[in-house]
Amino acid sequence: MKFKLEKTLSLVAVGVLSVLQGAQAASVYEIKNLDADTFNLNGTIANTRNGYGMSVNNNDEAVGAAKGKKKLTVDEDDDGVIDIEDGVSDAETITYSVNLPILANNFTFTAIENDATTPWLPTFESVNGTTAPNFVDEDTVNSVDTFYYGINDAKLKVGAMTATEQQLAYSGSSTTQEFWYYREYEQRGFVKDDNNTEIAIIPPYFEYVSEQDDGDVTVNVGGFSSATAVNSANLITGYASTDISSSSASIIDSCVSNDSETAPTDICVQNRQFVNTYGYSDIQYQTRGYVWRYVNGAITEAKILPLGLEPTNESVYTSQGLGINADGVVAGRSYVYRDGNSDRLYFDAAYWTEASDGSYDYNWVDVDTVKDVRSSIAYDINDNGILIGSYNKYIEGYTRDKFFYIDTNDANAEVVTPNDLYNSLSDLSSRGRSINNNGQVVGYIETTHEKEKPRPKAGFLYDIDKEEFSNLNDLLTCKSKGFEKDPETDKWVRHEVEVEDGSGKMLTYSSEIVIVEANSINDSGTIVGTAFIRKPSYEFDADGNIVIGENGLPFFLLDGYGNPFTAFLPRMMVIQTDGTEVTDEWKAANNCIDESGESEDYVRQGAASLGWLLMLPLVWLRRRRK
Repeated sequence: MKFKLEKTLSLVAVGVLSVLQGAQAASVYEIKNLDADTFNLNGTIANTRNGYGMSVNNNDEAVGAAKGKKKLTVDEDDDGVIDIEDGVSDAETITYSVNLPILANNFTFTAIENDATTPWLPTFESVNGTTAPNFVDEDTVNSVDTFYYGINDAKLKVGAMTATEQQLAYSGSSTTQEFWYYREYEQRGFVKDDNNTEIAIIPPYFEYVSEQDDGDVTVNVGGFSSATAVNSANLITGYASTDISSSSASIIDSCVSNDSETAPTDICVQNRQFVNTYGYSDIQYQTRGYVWRYVNGAITEAKILPLGLEPTNESVYTSQGLGINADGVVAGRSYVYRDGNSDRLYFDAAYWTEASDGSYDYNWVDVDTVKDVRSSIAYDINDNGILIGSYNKYIEGYTRDKFFYIDTNDANAEVVTPNDLYNSLSDLSSRGRSINNNGQVVGYIETTHEKEKPRPKAGFLYDIDKEEFSNLNDLLTCKSKGFEKDPETDKWVRHEVEVEDGSGKMLTYSSEIVIVEANSINDSGTIVGTAFIRKPSYEFDADGNIVIGENGLPFFLLDGYGNPFTAFLPRMMVIQTDGTEVTDEWKAANNCIDESGESEDYVRQGAASLGWLLMLPLVWLRRRRK
């Protein structure tokens, strides 16, 4: 069953959840990047901790992003390096400073089904001159952070990157510092084709002219852009800076007027672009969605996606393109005055269609049929014009996101909010992230109804035509969840993983794999996203270093019974179906319910997704090793 938006929330207001939906004819899925022997996910590139699957095309070729470089030495005076793969470690901490070298912590990779070595093996791919994360001297470590967001069937890949680190001779009060460190820009979209031709997408606005008494001074503030999706015609959508706010202009003017050996302009500007204690940058940009055309190694055309309103003041307004179909219709969001009322400014889902003169027309997604919808966003649109997204509002006193879809080809269509895991709409937050041309939607949904605690999330699959909403973990084979058959009892039991610690003792813990977010689905049903895989936690000394034994192996944190404490690491997951349906017989044969229940660390970690990277502003994290 499904409901128009205006009918759904009254069902939630009573606070009573309906019974679970009956058995569905959904398909069985299997994780395809699971190592059959170790039950590890091949879900990130070598020497990184976390991996995220971002997009998959119809040729079963995927792109992703890795985060968290592992660079752990036994001793600062020892040239030997240990490569720790078996546990969870916070090896690096976030640092925002112009006084420290910039170390890249985010890397791009590809993964294909027909990999010559291992199907779906993440393979590092350089962007903007990046080098693979490895154990080398600090002086040779690259400073460019990169992300892939999309790939089309022609292997055209899009994403975002930073500039390389620049050094400026230090002349401040410190007696030990040699350089200041900065970048020419903190975010720039790019496109890369299958011949490794790489094109940066230059934003319209990246320089500011400061008027000074002794003449104008041009300051490179960098601006920003991001390429978020690409269609079959090599049209790219995303967003870019078009101007700067008046308050930001004043900040830069101050940097220029106070330029000195102790406060150079470039360093002052860089420092103000860091996120402050309130969670935002002091320098704010006007932002507009864009569509760029890529032809034979070049961006040949750039078209702006207009706002849903006419600005009447110097406030910062934003529109963003986040998805694009074969016809060039763009899904995203924009500031808009609902009902044309300037007192009702909202950040709402939208889509843009190309007009006869080649420009783009703005179309609001009407979520105003229910009061108190606080905001909304559209993530994707398929070739049939079905747009998906989510809206945010108070449900039972708490802000929740709810997944919706709408047929943009029907002039009378209304936003539809499907039932999720129940026969009526629940208070579980959900977001739809991708839709294929068969009307299948993937995203994530919360799985518990705790009001005051963070809620764990799971990837979902929704079939619009069949009105089937499924937790993807319920569609997985037992092996894909970390189970194996006990030969003596013929029952499914969790695979026991063995690790050796620094004393030479063998420790064991139970494997566990949980899909927490699905980011992309192609027309054959291949899904990529993020799964949690359970790992033991390392032991640290008072200085924050991992404790290493004489055998060169780490020690693990142990509970009172001598068992390792465990936590989850996010890794790219790839799942596919052979068409087998989930039936009562299949459920009986795959009875692998975990009686231990969900762990506290799973709840704390949340979705561990990189989906926030599509949002504005995007903060590039500089990280320094402890």
